[in-house]
Formats: sequence, structure tokens, C-alpha cells
Amino acid sequence: MEHSTQPARTQSPEASPAPTDLLILGAGKFGRIAANRLHQRYPQAAMLVVDESAEKLGQLTADLAIPTRAMDALAFLAETQIAPERWIIPAVPVHVAYLWVQAKLARTGSVRHLPVPPEVDAQVPNPLRVPNGTVYASYATFRCPDSCSEPAELCTHTKQPRLGNLFADLAAVTAPGFSTQVLRSVQLCPGVGGYTGSRLQRLLDDVGSNPGRHLIATSCRCHGVIDALEWAPA
Repeated sequence: MEHSTQPARTQSPEASPAPTDLLILGAGKFGRIAANRLHQRYPQAAMLVVDESAEKLGQLTADLAIPTRAMDALAFLAETQIAPERWIIPAVPVHVAYLWVQAKLARTGSVRHLPVPPEVDAQVPNPLRVPNGTVYASYATFRCPDSCSEPAELCTHTKQPRLGNLFADLAAVTAPGFSTQVLRSVQLCPGVGGYTGSRLQRLLDDVGSNPGRHLIATSCRCHGVIDALEWAPA
């Protein structure tokens, strides 16, 4: 069945106050970095770290007195009512927003993963396609500094003007029969970014209101991941 190509949609972060509720998915290396930096930057914010490994959570709480939950991070996100103002910090090696949308759509219809169409690769910088059809994109051809503050005008590493904002560039990606949705990851402190529950819900609403084929991307200024799915309501 053919599907008409829909206009791309990207989410621009509205100006918002300092976060007061933080959900970190994953307690591995990057989850621990996120917890420490966010705790220092926003000491008054409520924080919860979710990971299925009690051992990793124990290593984290040995240094920080913060609440944790021993549970699969994606299952927790899918089963929990996420408040609009809650910030979600993905620190697990999967495309969290895409898998969450896929899980939610499966409750009301049929949904299947698709490989990202091959014509997408030529439209993104430094594409890396993995066997399941996911495509990673990045403006960096080097290892980025762990403490990058994601300045708007210059690259932290090269000190040269940015080549673009990847979240905007991904919104311009087209593939016949697919609509494109981009969820922007907003930096909360150097090296740590995420999105609010309201923006994640908006992504689901955008996809859910348009049965068919979708490219779904999550991206900051420099790095992004793209997946594809097809869904139909029951």
C-alpha cells in the first residue's frame, strides 16, 4: 500500500525553567555521569534512576543518595504515566523514543519495524547503518569532548562554525511514502541531554494521528539516530 509523504515535523524546545523532575534510564557509565552532573547542576530536582541491574544501581547509590528502581528501563517508561514536565534522560544503548512509540502504538493497532530506506543515507552527515536498518548520523568525524556544552555557533572541538544543526537537518530528510518526525534532545548540562514527557507524548501524537510509514529520529545539534516503522490502527 502506498502512503503519501507528509511534511517533516521537528520539535523546537520552548524556553523552560530549570528541571524539577529527572528520570535517568540506565545506570551504566553514561547513566552515572548523567546522575552526577545533573545532581550537581540541579540539586533541588527530584531524580530517579532506573536500571534492571541492582549491582549497577548499588554502585551509583554508593556515591549519590538518590532513589533508584531495579527494572528494565524501557518497560518502566512504557508502563509509567510520565508527567509532562518530567525530563527523560536516555542512558541506554537503544533508541528509547522510537521503542517507546512502537510499544504504545502496538496497544492500539499493528506496528512493525522497517529498515530506514537506503536513500536516507545520502541525506545525512557521516551515516552509519547497522544490520537492523537503524541509521546513525553525526557531524563529528572525531571523538567529541565528554564535557561539550553544545554551543550554538561553534564546535567545541574544532572551534570552527557549526556545519548545521542536525535536528533541523534530519527534519528535512525525505523518503517516498514516509513522513518524518524528529524529537530534539536538549542539553541540560555538558554531555547530558534529554527531553520532557510532553515532547515525547507529542511525538506519539504526531505518529499516532497519521497511520502509515514513519521515519522517527532523535537528535541533538551534532548526533542523531533514525529508525522507521509502519503502523495501522486496529
